[in-house]
Amino acid sequence: MRVIAGKYRSRPLRSLRGLDVRPTTDRLRETLFNVLAPAVEDSVWLDLYAGTGAVGIEALSRGARMLYFVEGSRKAAAVIRQNLRLLQIEEGYEVLEREAEPALRLLDSRGVSCDVCFLDPPYHKERDYARVLDFVAQSRLLKPASIVVAEHEKHFDPGGKFGALERYRELTQGDAVLSFYKLR
Repeated sequence: MRVIAGKYRSRPLRSLRGLDVRPTTDRLRETLFNVLAPAVEDSVWLDLYAGTGAVGIEALSRGARMLYFVEGSRKAAAVIRQNLRLLQIEEGYEVLEREAEPALRLLDSRGVSCDVCFLDPPYHKERDYARVLDFVAQSRLLKPASIVVAEHEKHFDPGGKFGALERYRELTQGDAVLSFYKLR
């Protein structure tokens, strides 16, 4: 696994063993950033269920201003911090070592709003999609132009509408799907 483009291009990233952390593949990350390219520069991101931090680090590499890495696993959060240290990234991020919903409540109470919210729960946590998407739809975390992206397996549909948040695009690559949502 590596950073695909930007300031940290081709630099390797560490990962964890096991099935609970399923890093977004290089190819799928490249697809994601090809779609989001115009929205990345100087943006604020929420990387929920961040795992190794690969998606958020890719955003930082491509010019994102601020990244909130949210990861409930202590071991995975340590890998995120290790990857940030290896790349000598010293600012423009915060690692929140807590589950997604409490982290979102905390960020909402702080008045954080994001340009991009990416979520990729472990596939066995299918219920987390609806809970998180429902929460962000009614929170102050999203701006009118914010984009929410949910990565999920192709045999599972997280849903097309959550309050004012509506899916407008799906991209399938292998067994993975990226569902894109916007406020309507």
